[in-house]
Amino acid sequence: MNLPDSMYAMVLEAANHPLIYKKVPVPHPAPQEVLIKVIACGVCRTDLHIADGELKHPALPLIPGHEITGIIVKAGAEVTLLKEGDTVGVPWLGYTCGHCRYCIKGQENLCENAKFTGYSIDGGYAEYTVAHQHYCFPLPSQYANPSGAPLLCAGLIGYRSYRKISEQANKIGIYGFGGAAHILTQVAVAREKEIYAFTSPGDTAAQKLAKKLGAVWAGDSIHPSPVKLDAAIIFAPVGKLIPKALADTDKGGTVICGGIHMSDIPAFPYDLLWEERTIASVANLTRLDGEEFLALAPEIPVRTEITVYKLEEANKALEDLRHGNINGAAVLAISE
Repeated sequence: MNLPDSMYAMVLEAANHPLIYKKVPVPHPAPQEVLIKVIACGVCRTDLHIADGELKHPALPLIPGHEITGIIVKAGAEVTLLKEGDTVGVPWLGYTCGHCRYCIKGQENLCENAKFTGYSIDGGYAEYTVAHQHYCFPLPSQYANPSGAPLLCAGLIGYRSYRKISEQANKIGIYGFGGAAHILTQVAVAREKEIYAFTSPGDTAAQKLAKKLGAVWAGDSIHPSPVKLDAAIIFAPVGKLIPKALADTDKGGTVICGGIHMSDIPAFPYDLLWEERTIASVANLTRLDGEEFLALAPEIPVRTEITVYKLEEANKALEDLRHGNINGAAVLAISE
């Protein structure tokens, strides 16, 4: 295949500045990497945290994006797991060392030498990207299009968050009903869980979507839960939701924080935590999470609700995400 020398990409050159639509060289895959023609890339709240400087030390200039679907167009000399023509998904976790204390314990999501797609290595807001062969997932055919992109982070983080709570938890609250929540709701409902969706005050569109996907209740996050919850998962980056979720949660319940960044958590009385309630965070993902979830998704089947933008509209997508103007997930559609 004759490949171009240059491509269009959206590039972050400095925090708190808009991404720049420009031509850059097409990357060359290293021996263990593949070159991918990007079909689509999801627009994640993590991208917004990077652009806003809330996540420090990105590898600038940077091509963001870590919810990538695409087709392999060239394989490095040492690639054995994938081949040209394969459709793959590329997630946030882009590389782990395999030998640090966390990798040895099976906690590669905490690897001391990890690299992250669209943060420490270039991502998918571009016509082409490269990825390490061990950190690409073969993608089911029904997701080889823009609808599959949100599965690669929103889906995976939602799934990892869900796995942190007890299988005995039946009444589950989800706080912040965007990309991750609308995917996770489908997984939980398929397992006969009761979902209670808490949205930004007045976000009737998100509440309507939650009910459409099977939530038994949806309402403003400022209101008390209609029932005591067995567990709560917080996707909104709002620290004050932690004491709110604790107040909504029953004895022995768990509150999971599913985001990579959150505003400061206000002080709260110990009574909210007492009676063996637990707070835990989720960091990154493992490849096992990806393998399990991408096998499960087509069985349910998970269907994503997406708002599609062109590559050069990435700044608009980020602004719409910032202001809560997206129902479901935002996706950049880059090639057919």
